[in-house]
Amino acid sequence: MNVVTVRPTSLETFLAKRFAPEDFHRPTLTLARRLLGCWLIHRTATGLCGGRIVEVEAYLGPHDRGSHSYGGRMTERNRAMFGPKGHAYIYLIYGMYWCFNVVSGPIGKPQAILVRALEPVLGLDQMRENLGAAHASAHSLCRGPGKLCRALGITGELYGEPLWGDRLFLVPACRKRGEEIAASARINIAYAGPDATKPWRFFIRGNPCVSGPASLNRQNRLA
Repeated sequence: MNVVTVRPTSLETFLAKRFAPEDFHRPTLTLARRLLGCWLIHRTATGLCGGRIVEVEAYLGPHDRGSHSYGGRMTERNRAMFGPKGHAYIYLIYGMYWCFNVVSGPIGKPQAILVRALEPVLGLDQMRENLGAAHASAHSLCRGPGKLCRALGITGELYGEPLWGDRLFLVPACRKRGEEIAASARINIAYAGPDATKPWRFFIRGNPCVSGPASLNRQNRLA
């Protein structure tokens, strides 16, 4: 795996270092933590939009009551979750907001990692235009999964996209010096019963781009 250690300045640099298919071949909880600090990039008609992943949630498949694949039932909506790994699972919530996930389970074992927040770095003006928020602070542009997709222009048109391609891709990177990974319960899944409290939300502690209530972000443990 080629790791980005400084801020890249060109598409060619990103493409040369992006994730390869084998980089996704690790357990979901391990991959979820590994994604923190990595780059998510969407190549659009107007340029590159993207930044560093700072918050994710893991969904562990048929036995996880919080997962779209709970019970093992495949639907038109969740079929991408059933593999292969390293593809985009994108779905709509509230009939209006797209959410982006990384498929993380082997074929036939539907697991995914929801990317909840980015630290924006590339294409901030385009993000503001996409959001209709010309004066929004950089920290707020990609805070929350629906807002992240709006800012980056990610829609269902990218459903199933391999994340080592040239339109939507991940680039490994080192976390900044001193950054710590924290864990908490996942957000807005009270319906998941005992699984609602599983500490499968991971984030970079203290990063201002992380979503969720401040009380939850303070009451966490190191992952």
